[in-house]
Amino acid sequence: MTPPDEPLVLLPGMGCSSRMWDQVLAAPDLDGSVSEVRRPALRGRSLGECVDALLDQLPQRFALAGLSLGAIVALALTRRAPDRVVRLALLAVNPRPPRPDQLEAWAAQRRALADGASARQLQEQLLPVLVTPRHRAELEPLVLRMADEVGEEDLDDQLAIQQTRIDERPALRRIGVPTLVLAGAQDALVPVARHEEVRASVPGARLAVLPHSGHLSTCEAPAEVAAELRRWLRGSDA
Repeated sequence: MTPPDEPLVLLPGMGCSSRMWDQVLAAPDLDGSVSEVRRPALRGRSLGECVDALLDQLPQRFALAGLSLGAIVALALTRRAPDRVVRLALLAVNPRPPRPDQLEAWAAQRRALADGASARQLQEQLLPVLVTPRHRAELEPLVLRMADEVGEEDLDDQLAIQQTRIDERPALRRIGVPTLVLAGAQDALVPVARHEEVRASVPGARLAVLPHSGHLSTCEAPAEVAAELRRWLRGSDA
């Protein structure tokens, strides 16, 4: 089977660079499954600005995958421009609006950045909830390197994007493209129940749960993520 004609767009999580997709793209399961890959950064002072910037730079039609904040942006983009997204993959996705404690935490992180904290320092504080204990020693250098690559300005943008999230649940039933929902069974930030909620709301969506992965599944289980993306891209169970 020939790869789909549409490019594959991969959106990162907060504090992560496009490097978070490297091992997924290198996996044998994705070999020949995609003709072109785009990995844009998440920038803008609001969710709407971020979506506008992406729509301006991306092709007319594309397959779209995002993890965590990237998945939230993917939902917002699909809601805004449904005719441009041909298939959708949502990893570590929470479609609900921010809770008060989340808004307070993001505001505190922005204040810390303004006071001179580095993106690396803030990401280091989140390590216990980003990766499972069994993978922390192995993945800590990668996670902190990605934070360095994102930098303080872009991280502040991403926190601003988080603060302007809305409830995406009402729009889920209007999604009309093949949709993969991919959860880490050990995700400390977004439980499997949130993914089940998305799967139940998006017509025809398929849910896959990775048993040994936490929040950053592309780093903890890249081969398994690649296999699920291959099925999604090919539109079959092959």
